Amino acid sequence: MPYTIIEKKEIASSVHMMKILAPDVAKAAKAGQFIIVRIDETSERVPLTIADFDATEGTVTIIFQEMGKTTKQLAKMAASDELQDFVGPLGTPADVRELGTVILVGGGVGIAPVYPQAKAYSEAGNKVISVIGARNESLLILEDEMRAASDELHVATDDGSKGHHGFVTDVVKNILDSGEKIARVVVIGPPILMRVAAGMLEPYGVETLVSLNPIMIDGTGMCGGCRVSVGGETKFACVDGPEFDAHKVDFNLLMSRLALYRNEESKCLDNHNHKCTCKGDN
Repeated sequence: MPYTIIEKKEIASSVHMMKILAPDVAKAAKAGQFIIVRIDETSERVPLTIADFDATEGTVTIIFQEMGKTTKQLAKMAASDELQDFVGPLGTPADVRELGTVILVGGGVGIAPVYPQAKAYSEAGNKVISVIGARNESLLILEDEMRAASDELHVATDDGSKGHHGFVTDVVKNILDSGEKIARVVVIGPPILMRVAAGMLEPYGVETLVSLNPIMIDGTGMCGGCRVSVGGETKFACVDGPEFDAHKVDFNLLMSRLALYRNEESKCLDNHNHKCTCKGDN
């Protein structure tokens, strides 16, 4: 069955929000899970974390950044357009329970999957301290939504255009150094951010979780494309994760695997852009 886009808007430069009518997915979705979308029967399968869901309305919200051919094609779609496939919810839900005080960290588009976790941790009775960041103020997303879902919200930008002038990890370190007892830290964002955060947090002895989005194809554990090394063991992010202990993840291997098809992806995007230019789509 086709899945209808009922709302679409650009929420930051090259970052788009889509609300999809998908009642079955919305009914079963939980914080931390993801979907796999396919535009049409010839398109590639793209995994995207669920940014929000409403079981009553029957909708699922996704947020994505224009990166390659498929996300650029998605960005050109509009409300009332239909998607061929919208499969999910996939992955193990986030381990949300009452713990005390938790810090949730979102970097860049990683703020999107942090948002449903902020709501879930709050509903479970935790004090939620959220830290969100981006390269500059224009790239920050979901600031108002994160503030509403959190007991405290801290903002950081690399260039100092809003909030703390520096990185989200600086803010997290300041909170930990203040002496406040923190039960858990969840970090979602670019792999380099999660790796740096894991290293910075290790001396504090606080439980740290990250959500991984490696190369995925089927999303059900059959292809093995999403394998990651966690504590020296091979795990499949699509079924064993996407949430893992940050201190056990081999980030170097993860980042090298993410770069595996960079040349092919670049050629595919160049070919797509050339076709669009020839058709006058720009």
